[in-house]
Amino acid sequence: MSRTADVDLVFARAVTVGAVVHALAEAGWSLEEPLGLSYMVNDDGMFDWRATSVDRADEILSLLDARENRAFDVAICVYHPGAGTGGQLLFLAGRSQCCFLPTIDRRSLPGAPGLTDIAWYVNALVPALLPAGLVSYEARDLAD
Repeated sequence: MSRTADVDLVFARAVTVGAVVHALAEAGWSLEEPLGLSYMVNDDGMFDWRATSVDRADEILSLLDARENRAFDVAICVYHPGAGTGGQLLFLAGRSQCCFLPTIDRRSLPGAPGLTDIAWYVNALVPALLPAGLVSYEARDLAD
């Protein structure tokens, strides 16, 4: 049996990927993850992820925030080096909603290793994103 965990984030208005990444950086998150820097622009329905070096971060953030990509879902991976975990930030078209999926060394719930420590992710994400206009969230961990 596999698990699906995510934190859906809703903002008061459209946000940029750059603004969200900057807010998370203030809380210890980084774009540098074990594969370098991973991102995706879903302009063809294929969800093709690409990896590059972190020295291209500004270029990649500009690409994700470009006017021509606003109608598409885009994503970027973030990593918390202090906690040794991270995941994907998937920004939906319109950019007022984002979903975090803990896909990089997902933290397990103490005492229940088969479950995701979703509270840790909520505590690491939600307060950091309030200045970016976060108004609500929904978190879940489900057996598939």
